[in-house]
Amino acid sequence: MNRFYLMLMFVGTFFAAVSQILLKQSADRTYNRPLGDYLNWRVITSYGMYFGILFLNTWCYTKIDMKYGSIIDTCCYVFVMLLSCLILKEKITRRKLAGNLLIICGVMIYTMV
Repeated sequence: MNRFYLMLMFVGTFFAAVSQILLKQSADRTYNRPLGDYLNWRVITSYGMYFGILFLNTWCYTKIDMKYGSIIDTCCYVFVMLLSCLILKEKITRRKLAGNLLIICGVMIYTMV
């Protein structure tokens, strides 16, 4: 197992969460033109990041064991929750925490079997 590829996937997962925050920010705004919802810098940047991360993760999956990738990808949910709190000023509720813990525990159990 190469730590470089694991770290690369971890960084990619963080940027996937950042792109989701950008999409959320774009959805919260109103635009004057009909295509403004789809053709603005936040949406274009976000999907560009997703596209790049898709290729990055695909390449990293060829270098590491698949079970480690699923654990790293699960971190995206935690990143989104934390970034939503920091950037969008959303509250972290008990329900969100429980949901994130349930997802993480499920992936951990899946990878152990």
